[in-house]
Amino acid sequence: MRKTAIDVVVVGGGVIGLSVGWRAAQRGLRVTVIERDEPGGGTSRVAAGMIGPISEARTTERPLLDLALQSARSYYAFVTELAAESGVDPRYLPCGTLATARDADEAEALERELALRRELGLDVRRLRPSEARRLEPALAPTMRLALEVPDDHAIDPRALLDALAAAFVHAGGELRGRAEVAEVLVGGGERVEGVRMSSDEVVYAENVVLAAGVWTASLRGLPEHARIPIHPVKGQIMRLHDPSGSGLLTHAVRMQRGGYVVPRGDGRYVLGATVEERGFDRTVTAGALFELLRDAVELVPGLGELVVDELSAGLRPATPDNAPVVGPGALAGLHWATGHYRHGILLAPITASIALECLEGAQPPAALTPARFADAQVAV
Repeated sequence: MRKTAIDVVVVGGGVIGLSVGWRAAQRGLRVTVIERDEPGGGTSRVAAGMIGPISEARTTERPLLDLALQSARSYYAFVTELAAESGVDPRYLPCGTLATARDADEAEALERELALRRELGLDVRRLRPSEARRLEPALAPTMRLALEVPDDHAIDPRALLDALAAAFVHAGGELRGRAEVAEVLVGGGERVEGVRMSSDEVVYAENVVLAAGVWTASLRGLPEHARIPIHPVKGQIMRLHDPSGSGLLTHAVRMQRGGYVVPRGDGRYVLGATVEERGFDRTVTAGALFELLRDAVELVPGLGELVVDELSAGLRPATPDNAPVVGPGALAGLHWATGHYRHGILLAPITASIALECLEGAQPPAALTPARFADAQVAV
């Protein structure tokens, strides 16, 4: 049995695990990131990449909203540093968002959202249909109302993941793909000692950071009181491109029924996403994608002419209160960085900063602390 001793092992090589690993490696820690799939090949790869805390404000509790706004404001500096260290363009797009309404009922709901955002002091502008169509001529003439949110941006998660992997390795980290962690090793005195791989290799570490998304809850070895309740929420998504190039949409467009269209800036678009409580089912279904496309084409008719490149489904890791868990767990040396639900891409910079501070002895914000689930019963 081969044994290795390091400072930090991060279980999970998605956007959160790679961000935490990169920041820890930058600090001079000996870090290994272990991913059961290809690095960046899981849920993060399926994500649309919206950096939209303001347009998401209606579904976000205030403490989490404040963290999301802080993360969004730091994103440009984060990706600029990342590009310089990795040599990979993360394809960050400061596109802004249009939240739209297609009928009177949706317009009434959008007016309530406008009032909420103004009450919170968020930057948002009400647009008449003619004003919205001057910004985005591809919008249908029947649209009733829109809100312009200039500070909501987007990023290509696949480019971001490539950049994070390259930057992490450049900083001295070890990245292992197609390597599955079978269990977390817990020694005497309620302290983690590392992880055991499915190959039976043991990786000893002073700290174990669990960032494996929906798979975190299935890891063996943790006692019941040290676990966190995480469950999967399925999201189906579609990727398309315009053979004539970019120009159909320059803003991300949100629909009142929960769908969105995100431009990549080069003629590619992402249309998503469903929210389904289906356990670990990752099948792609015709009905769900039909509904997404029907709603989107009603709002942006030109989408019906685009070429479909990919249909996929991912599993978002959700906690009972839909907020992430970041920081030290119930065992010495155990740290959490998971449960980001729909906000993993958005919260990557702030999660990495908080996780690194916690590795150095700090405590996380109350909204993120794993201790809030201390009495939860977790089924494995």
